[in-house]
Amino acid sequence: MQSSHSLDRLSVQFEDKHLVANAGLILPGTLAQHLDLAGLLTRHVDIGVGNVAAKAMTVVHTALAGGSHIEHVAILAAGDTQSVLGHELRSASTIGTFLRSFTWGHVRQFDVVSRHLLQRAYSVGASPEAKDPAGGLTIDLDSSIFETYGFQKQGGSRFTYNHVRGYHPLLAVASPTGDILHHRLRGGPSHTARGAAGFLAETFSRVRQAGVVGELVVRADSGFYNHNVVAACEKACAAFSITTKMSPALHKVIEAIPEEAWVPIPYFIEGAAVAETTYRSFRKTKGSKDRRLVVRRVPPTPGSQLALYCEYSYHPFITNRVGEMLDLEADHRAHAQVENAIRDLKYGVGLNHMPSGRFGANGAWLALNVMAHNLSRWVGRIGCGETTFVATQTLRQRYFCAPANLTHSGRKATLDFPVRWPWAGQCLAALELLRAVRLVI
Repeated sequence: MQSSHSLDRLSVQFEDKHLVANAGLILPGTLAQHLDLAGLLTRHVDIGVGNVAAKAMTVVHTALAGGSHIEHVAILAAGDTQSVLGHELRSASTIGTFLRSFTWGHVRQFDVVSRHLLQRAYSVGASPEAKDPAGGLTIDLDSSIFETYGFQKQGGSRFTYNHVRGYHPLLAVASPTGDILHHRLRGGPSHTARGAAGFLAETFSRVRQAGVVGELVVRADSGFYNHNVVAACEKACAAFSITTKMSPALHKVIEAIPEEAWVPIPYFIEGAAVAETTYRSFRKTKGSKDRRLVVRRVPPTPGSQLALYCEYSYHPFITNRVGEMLDLEADHRAHAQVENAIRDLKYGVGLNHMPSGRFGANGAWLALNVMAHNLSRWVGRIGCGETTFVATQTLRQRYFCAPANLTHSGRKATLDFPVRWPWAGQCLAALELLRAVRLVI
């Protein structure tokens, strides 16, 4: 016997033309409109086809709605969703053709767009320096493998250093907010530090143009232990802390540190300590010199194989920063936060999947998904008052995916969200703040 509450008795149909499936996209849509992202795309991206802005913004909003494949643009065509985006939509087939039109030179046009977009966002309050103009900016330099599964991906069909097929893009991430300051797609087999010096120089230029006036600090792991990377930092008068690759010479330097120089630190494994000395890095390069070396030593995990062979594992980094040893070591360890932004790119927007066999198309896909990621960061900071990293998935669940009904009365259109939506107050407050954004060009 079926009860009156049985789901079998519920009639289902798909006929509401006024329902907005992801009505909360009005928040990033409003910010994109006030920053004139569509205008930047129109002015700076020329690939010989029309309506570049509408096509690019369709990809951006698809990523914000949770789409990870080209065909997911159909999400935005549901009901009256287009009304909250601020631009016309394009079909999946049109988007596919659009992306395949990009060569690598065309993709670099997106660098101009993202540079100006960063400047505009930081000028209206999204800058990490907004609360402390003299505080400077910490830049986490990193790379990651964006795995692919086919043999027809240009630049992504060969094995990477971790023995999977994929791409190996460079990323410069603002800490702790997670903004992607700069990015560059590279083939999978690329060495970690390949092109990193020039990439850093461009990143420094971008953040200075965006209005950052304080000290720049670069943090990186041992993949970027390279004299060209250090030289790029020193040329720009930027501070750096870069994990040092272990070598026989470095082992001797660490072994020479007296036992009384080791200072215990709070750590998840008891017995960890930090000491400092000097080390001549890049001995075989012209102009090599002694640099400050900070080393953390950690006892092996009890019961691990490492415990059979050594008393400690060592984690050294070189730096030109001035400050207390313990503070610098703790700050360098915080470089691990960059993984939050990388995870968000892969699982918050659509970068866990590179949709095309063409390198240029995937470069465009990366650029547009980075814009979506940054819009999400800036909505959280400007609209919601967040000061640290908040995942795109969290913002999507609270705001972007909220459904609504679009009603018209006279000349007034109203977006009617469900009653008792848990974050209704925050959503309305965020929308008011984003609508107050005024760009001065």
